[in-house]
Amino acid sequence: MKKCIDRIYNGIIRENPTFVLMLGMCPTLATTTSARNGLGMGLTTMAVLVFSNLIISLLRNIIPDRVRIPAYIVIVASLVTVVQLLLQAYMRSLNDALGIFIPLIVVNCIILGRAEAYAAKNGPLESAFDGIGMGLGFSLALMCIGMVRELLGSGSVFGYTIIPEEYNISIFTMAPGAFFVLAGLTALQNKLKLPSATNNGDNGSVLACGGDCMNCSGSACIANHAMIETRRLQAEEDALAAKQKELAARQEALSGKLDRKDE
Repeated sequence: MKKCIDRIYNGIIRENPTFVLMLGMCPTLATTTSARNGLGMGLTTMAVLVFSNLIISLLRNIIPDRVRIPAYIVIVASLVTVVQLLLQAYMRSLNDALGIFIPLIVVNCIILGRAEAYAAKNGPLESAFDGIGMGLGFSLALMCIGMVRELLGSGSVFGYTIIPEEYNISIFTMAPGAFFVLAGLTALQNKLKLPSATNNGDNGSVLACGGDCMNCSGSACIANHAMIETRRLQAEEDALAAKQKELAARQEALSGKLDRKDE
């Protein structure tokens, strides 16, 4: 149970898909015109994420390694179809508001990323809780962005008017407003030294880039693997040199003892 709770904490705080990993930016920026739409998109993604993680974890020893990605996509696409039909039947207004972004959940990098990185390597229960954690983190992030945009752009939150219409800033309900709000919230994270993809503080990472996503060159994955491999080989060489030096010292000591006996 402790591991399951840790997966929820990990998804909400430590590896939040939006504010820390910066994944799923397309639906994040496009559907957060209001808090309701953002929360709806997040919960829809969470439903798909939980069941896809669970199914993929159950089938991880059956799916051939060569076709695992196509298999994941088929599973996710089936779940997205079910979710979309349910939205059309019971929440038509939300379905119309989210539009094309519901089918696009199939190729959402959060879904495929968790399937490949976690569900394919862990048990069903842990994978399901990983999906819950990531889904809640994504939902909270989208709701926060949607609340700020709706408050500044429409003067309301979840439809309740707070700011008079004459003080509304309509640009926040448009596409540029999404970038402004995301940038502002990320800057606030950095100011408070919270976990963030753009926080360049020393996080003790062993990666070649130090885990500094803000200064990533775009080829950091290759550089990281090359640097880690280089460090591993260097450590092996240092260990071998130390053993050789120790062996030479022992041989010299043994030779000295033999020389004294001969005298």
